[in-house]
Amino acid sequence: MPRPRRTPGSGRHPRSEPTRGGTKQAQLIALLRRKQGATIAQIVEATGWQPHTVRGAFAGALKKRLGLIVTSEKVERGTRVYRLA
Repeated sequence: MPRPRRTPGSGRHPRSEPTRGGTKQAQLIALLRRKQGATIAQIVEATGWQPHTVRGAFAGALKKRLGLIVTSEKVERGTRVYRLA
């Protein structure tokens, strides 16, 4: 009998435990929880990550693993601000 196909993210449940304090992931979450949110440039400066790593963290660590919802909004001159919903 053929095995059922797994779709990306199937069988995974978001983590319920909080992120350890003092990590770059914790810094990222703190920046996104601010009322004014954060731009990619601000996150890059705070963490030392490359912009593609920041975007990957949004999709992988925050959305898929932790089940957080990251929103974005275009503000002045096309700059995008990211926040946690």
